[in-house]
Amino acid sequence: MPDYVPTNAASSGVRLDKRTLKSIAARSDRPGLIYLAQWICGLLVTGALIWWSIGTLWMWPAMLIHGILLTVPSYAMSHETTHGTAFRTRWLNEAVLWVTSLIYMEEPLHRRYTHTNHHTHTWHVGKDSQMPFDTPMGFGGWLAEITGFALLRFHMAVFLNLAIGRYTDTMKMVTPEGEFAKMTRNARIMLAIYALIVAAPFFGIWWPVWLLIVPRVLGAPVMLLFTLIQHVELQENSPSILESTRSFRGSWLANFLYMNMNNHVEHHLYPQVPFHALPALSNAVKDQVPEPDPGFFRTNFEVLLVVLRRSLGQPTKAPTIRQAPHMITEGGPVERVAQRTM
Repeated sequence: MPDYVPTNAASSGVRLDKRTLKSIAARSDRPGLIYLAQWICGLLVTGALIWWSIGTLWMWPAMLIHGILLTVPSYAMSHETTHGTAFRTRWLNEAVLWVTSLIYMEEPLHRRYTHTNHHTHTWHVGKDSQMPFDTPMGFGGWLAEITGFALLRFHMAVFLNLAIGRYTDTMKMVTPEGEFAKMTRNARIMLAIYALIVAAPFFGIWWPVWLLIVPRVLGAPVMLLFTLIQHVELQENSPSILESTRSFRGSWLANFLYMNMNNHVEHHLYPQVPFHALPALSNAVKDQVPEPDPGFFRTNFEVLLVVLRRSLGQPTKAPTIRQAPHMITEGGPVERVAQRTM
């Protein structure tokens, strides 16, 4: 018998009848293609704004807007295709996974298998291979996380290890043996593409800088603020997704950028449900799950206040967002519970 309980709806005591779940979880190409078309059209518009504003101060807000539209959906679509739920057609799902993972900057199969592990052992210390920060989080950890440099360092280490065929213990733990050759090939191709992008200005080609490099840097903090609140301040080592994972109320814009992944508790309960059906799933289980936390800005603001107070040795009770009991203290020294795994 395994020494763990996979984290999902069953481990969390949430029930949904099979007929309803089957209807909600039905896959289709249409919603994913519509989303992809809307995203590309948005990028064309924001890219045009950059192009028209080159040489003026307006190019910086234009690159920020373009960067947010580039990075948040690339993360969200890479995540959705990792699950294989963005499209019904497999080759289409895999092609979009590859391209969006290139933008997000993680080898796609490494992303898939570490994320599968994350769902199986959600927020379990020593088992979850996608814990991106130490817990409890302090201000230094928050800053390292939201700037994107900590994640970039991790992803570059993964790329280099895969490219030279050096597979870490975590990779060996989560990855089927037959996939390593594909991962090495992907890593080498992606690193070559990144090298060409970085080298382009030396040959007088500047559009990758204005449309890709700078926007990717500027947009990363917003992307990471979305991902940060998925599990921060919540319970480690619990079989219940209701204790380890957070949903939050999303505006129409946040829901679009994040592909409805603000319904994160619901996603972890039933990861086979496609992004477009998460609102319906949320409605179907609303009486069995906690109320969503406030919107993106309020939730992140409260997290920031908590980590600042923790670093200053002050009380850490948040005004409205959910916290695990051991995250709420009256101040004093902080004992680390878990170390980041990515």
